[in-house]
This record gives sequence, C-alpha cells and structure tokens, in this order.
Amino acid sequence: MAESAVIGNLTGARAARRRERASATAISLRTVALVYVTVLVLVPVVVLLYRALSPGLASFFDTLNDPIAQHAFQVTAVVAGISVVIDTVFGVAVAILLVRYRFPGRRLLSAFIDLPIAVSPIVVGLALVLVYSPTGWFGPFVESHGLVIINAKPGMVLATVFVSLPLVARAVIPVLEQVGTDQDQAAASLGANALIRFRRVTLPSIRIALAYGIVLALARCIGEYGAVLVVSGNISGQTQTAPLLIGEYFQTFQRDQAYAIALVLVLVAFAAILAGAYIRRRQRRGN
Repeated sequence: MAESAVIGNLTGARAARRRERASATAISLRTVALVYVTVLVLVPVVVLLYRALSPGLASFFDTLNDPIAQHAFQVTAVVAGISVVIDTVFGVAVAILLVRYRFPGRRLLSAFIDLPIAVSPIVVGLALVLVYSPTGWFGPFVESHGLVIINAKPGMVLATVFVSLPLVARAVIPVLEQVGTDQDQAAASLGANALIRFRRVTLPSIRIALAYGIVLALARCIGEYGAVLVVSGNISGQTQTAPLLIGEYFQTFQRDQAYAIALVLVLVAFAAILAGAYIRRRQRRGN
C-alpha cells in the first residue's frame, strides 16, 4: 500500500510538472504570436488610421469624393469583380479536374496552379506585356481583331486573374478530396448528367469552401499592385486602380490622400478577413 501511494504521488507530481511545462510553453508561444501580430499588423494599422483621420473627417471625405479617387475605386471594383468571377469558374473547374480525373500531366497542372504564388507579380505583368503588347507574340493578331490588352482593362483583368486563381482552387480541392466521388457516381448511375450532378451534389458539398476561396480571391484582387502596374500603364482616369493611385500619391508627396485611400482598402480587407473567419467557422461546424 505504501509503495502504491508513493508511486501514485510520483506519477501525480510528474503529470503536474508536465502540465506546468505545457502551460509555460503555451504562454510563451502566445506571447510571441501576440508580439508578432502587434508589431507587424496592429501597430501599422493603428498608425494608418491615425494618419488618415488626423487631417479631419472633412479632408478624409474630400479625398474619397475626388473624381480621380472615385474613378480609381470604380476601376478596382470592375477589375476585381470580373477577375473573381473568372477565378470562381476556372478555380472550381480545375479543382474538379485534379480531384476526380486521372490524366497525363495531372501533377504538372497541379504545380502550375501554385505558380502565381511563387512568381513575383511584376514578372507576371512583364510576361503579359511580352505576349500581348503591339510588338509581342500575339499583339498584332489581337489588335487586328480590334482588341486592346495592354494599357487597358482586359490586360488588368488577365494579370489579376493570374495572381489570384490559386486561392479558389486550393480552397475547394481539399473539400472535394474529403467528400470523395461516391455520391457523384451514385447520381450518375441514376441517370443524372454532369450539370445536374454538379448542381445537386458537388456544389452543395463545396459551397462553404468556395465562398471562403471567393472571399480570399476578392481581397487579393482588390489589393493587387505589381502586375496591374505593369500592364495598365497607370493612366489617371482610365486604367488607374486604387492601389496604383496610392502609389502615385506617395510619389507626388500627397501623403494624406494616400493614407485615406489606403484606409478604405484596409477596411475592405478587414471585412474580407471577418467574412473568411465566419465561413471557416461554419465549415468546421459542418465537419
């Protein structure tokens, strides 16, 4: 009995020490994460908020009501909206292709999907210029058909789609892998065609992941700078997006106006983060 009591005490003491070490490790990791987020995210956002509003609300809203700023927001909304639609269609198509079909070059296609994450956006813009500029590979052919890609919205959409396409595909692929193909095959055996199977079986199973990917893609499209800068020409009142306008304001030392535009983009990004967090929470609950 005495030996059992001693062993029990030792076991309890060891367990208590392990809990203490785990608690200390957790506190240390939380402290590091909190410092990291505070220094790299919270402090810059707070400073941006202060600098944007320090001239006063009247100055802030005057900047937003400026025709150049309003046109930049409109161009941003158009380019981002079209890009997100394209991202959604092709992202879902690529996800279904990679998960449900086996074909030569499948791994290569999967690697190409992640290429925009590894390549600098400026490189993407330069590649588009080499291909679609008047002296590029397909430039004369495109212009002969009355289309203008470079220094126009089509080129901006192409650049934005390229850098944001992986976000939708990579959000949907894990869910499709988890769902499997049993329900799809069962629906096919009952005579359902591909469109009905997608609408009745696939889409309901991926809707939350798809919404999360769309939110991420939208945030990425709104904030894209490098690739769009190269292909748009940054023409004020024509092909200038809100991020490009911020860069122009900084170059011309109109810092208050730049902070005001940047604050709007930060608020949009923050709203996207909240929406993404809500969608992810629903996805976990569904699992």
